[in-house]
Amino acid sequence: MQLSIRMQAVADMVTPGGRIADIGTDHGYVPIYLVEQNKTDHAIAMDVRKGPLARAGENIVRFGCSDRIETRLSDGLAMLKPGEADTVIIAGMGGLLTIRILEAGLKVLQSVSECILQPQSDLDKVRQFLHQHGFQIVQEKMLIDEGKYYVVMRVLHGEERIYTEAEDIYGRFLINEKHPVLKEYLEKQKAVKEKLLLALKDKTSEKSHERQQELLHELQIINETITRMVDENAEQRPD
Repeated sequence: MQLSIRMQAVADMVTPGGRIADIGTDHGYVPIYLVEQNKTDHAIAMDVRKGPLARAGENIVRFGCSDRIETRLSDGLAMLKPGEADTVIIAGMGGLLTIRILEAGLKVLQSVSECILQPQSDLDKVRQFLHQHGFQIVQEKMLIDEGKYYVVMRVLHGEERIYTEAEDIYGRFLINEKHPVLKEYLEKQKAVKEKLLLALKDKTSEKSHERQQELLHELQIINETITRMVDENAEQRPD
């Protein structure tokens, strides 16, 4: 099974040997890959939609994994029972949907060892939710796949961590590691926001003024983060 760059990063972050629940499995490629690579003996491929789940089932049979992967129609974690999975994967969904799934499944997640998350948006809100609900981010990776930026997180149970605003938005691990993809992303975001700010320079409406203030604040955070990543003597906040 050949995975995309994005999904390969998700699969690589899974701890070998545990049982897997892949939420929103779509084609079922990640559980198939994990079984083929002997990273798991049992996986549950779950999706809220019957069509994708049927496609996943067909792929599971085609790759000869039906004895180790089962499919299950489920809205998020609703049909996962406590103790059925060691690792929960939630990848390729918006950040707010990721939060909704996690929040609705907090009870079953108590018996899960780790979550591998790859939210497509609102990463700051996802990180804040995790910190406020007894989870600890222990690993992050940022990558580019087909021109888009993605972040993958490995999450365990742990004490609440206090993050700065920049760390909520861009990730403490990525900042501390001076991650090259994050550096590139920040430079591009800086250029985009500076262009937007310039376009609003002569606008006098209250709405335009509010947007200018937002952009100035966002640029301040970006510049501070870039400085922290470039400065070899910058203090590294503990993970």
